[in-house]
Amino acid sequence: MTKLLKLEHWLGGFQWLFFLFTNTVVIPITVGAAFQLPHEKLIPLIQFSFFFTGLACILQALFGHKRSIMEGQSGLWWGVILSVSYVAPSQGMSLLEVGGSLSVGIVISGIITVVIGLSGLSQFISKWFNHGVMAVFMLLLGIRLNTIFLKGMLGIPFGAHSQSPQIDMPVFLLSSVVAAFIIIFSIKVSPSIGKYSLLIGIIGGWILYALLFNQEDALQVTGNMSFEFFPLGAPSFDAGLIILAVIAGLLNTSNTFGALKGTEDIYRTNTSMKQYRRSFTISGLFVMIAGLFGMVPYAPYVSSIGFLNQTKIFDRLPFIIGGAIFMLMGIIPAISNLMAKLPLSIGSAVLFVTYLRLLQSSLQYFAQIQLNPANIYRLAVPLFVGICFMSFPSSYFESVPGILRPLVSNGLLVGILLSLIIENSQSKKTPKKKEQNKKDDFVLKYKIRKA
Repeated sequence: MTKLLKLEHWLGGFQWLFFLFTNTVVIPITVGAAFQLPHEKLIPLIQFSFFFTGLACILQALFGHKRSIMEGQSGLWWGVILSVSYVAPSQGMSLLEVGGSLSVGIVISGIITVVIGLSGLSQFISKWFNHGVMAVFMLLLGIRLNTIFLKGMLGIPFGAHSQSPQIDMPVFLLSSVVAAFIIIFSIKVSPSIGKYSLLIGIIGGWILYALLFNQEDALQVTGNMSFEFFPLGAPSFDAGLIILAVIAGLLNTSNTFGALKGTEDIYRTNTSMKQYRRSFTISGLFVMIAGLFGMVPYAPYVSSIGFLNQTKIFDRLPFIIGGAIFMLMGIIPAISNLMAKLPLSIGSAVLFVTYLRLLQSSLQYFAQIQLNPANIYRLAVPLFVGICFMSFPSSYFESVPGILRPLVSNGLLVGILLSLIIENSQSKKTPKKKEQNKKDDFVLKYKIRKA
């Protein structure tokens, strides 16, 4: 109880709250725009996103992996869902059919994730994610998500279907100032104050934005939470979309391994099998909930590594406080209204700075790999192919069969898949080499003794 009354825990809690909010609010808005949801359906989607994200974080901190790692709507899944919704009309599919099939696939994916957790299969799957895969995954994830947040800083509307979006220079200048301030402040001041740089940057940037620009476009959250299953479309069973959802769900497990392995140095302990099992089980339950309520599926956020390194707040109590307040935001419309006025460009600037720290995690994995010619190719192929595919316009993929297009057009998925295939096809040879080396050492020792 004494710890709960400490001001530093509440300041840390509010900093976590803004991190949870800025990572979450953009996602339901863009999904609602992509599926052309009316206002009365979009508002519950946002409020459910707030409520369940806060609840998932608390459950993971108390009963799951027991670390301060955000459990939120997966960026990998987010990109897949948006890609499918954009290409569906050209394939002759209605958005309701797409939403219904994706929801079914997401629920199935959630069941598989729970099975992975309960059965202990995570121990087997974790072997696939070696240092090479994790290095490529961390770097590609940082590039993919920072691309999204840099667009937000540029003032380009999220989910905009405009063919010629334009940069809003005044908004971009303010966002850049906020981002630069956070970086400089966190580096120059003492760690006891610098750990609140994100919170100071958000509040200061918000005030400046309110003084310089109007906020007529701020989202208005009104009314009470209303329950509706499958708001994106009634359950339908397009085999291609369901298979795609299952594949995306399996690749989404990389977030769990990335977040837990990435925080081992921070918490100075290796992740136990029990932590993996509990984390996967809780994530799987919330993936199923996401499918039922039309939300983007859940996973531990690898970007939490950047947040923890930036703030140096490792205690779980501030994290739980932030999650609890976030749940209240989803329940109480007045609080949701206040927080929904946060300019997305300012939130994007804060997240951009946070995700820059993923470079550190990626380089730490690269440092554990011997950079000989063979390993250079093993790392370079998935990394550069993934980056190139991210930069290609959607028109390049029109000749690809519709069932494969959402997968192939997603550079992050392509890079992860290539890395998994290359790394694990090579790793099979390693045990034989080790066994041969052991035999050679044994023979050498025997000859020395005999001599």
